[in-house]
Amino acid sequence: MGGNESDGNYCTICGGIPPDRITTKRVLIDGKETGIDHLDWIVDEVKKLGITNDTRLAEELLKRVQQFNYVPTKKTDVYASGLLAEYKKSREKRD
Repeated sequence: MGGNESDGNYCTICGGIPPDRITTKRVLIDGKETGIDHLDWIVDEVKKLGITNDTRLAEELLKRVQQFNYVPTKKTDVYASGLLAEYKKSREKRD
């Protein structure tokens, strides 16, 4: 990793984001892999809420995802479905 506080952190090999700084995970949204930034953190935060209702879970996931990622207005329902599926999959792995 290269860089400093004035010019930011970057990979000294390719000049891009250093691999240890990547927080984007890929999720299937409407049948397409879509990058979602901070997904692990979002899942952990929603898990802390103790919600069991799928509709509420999807709403909370979507609300947090929209803080860090662009979600097209016309695609909010498919994003919510994809995020809920990913949430359930990640909970199975972690539990």
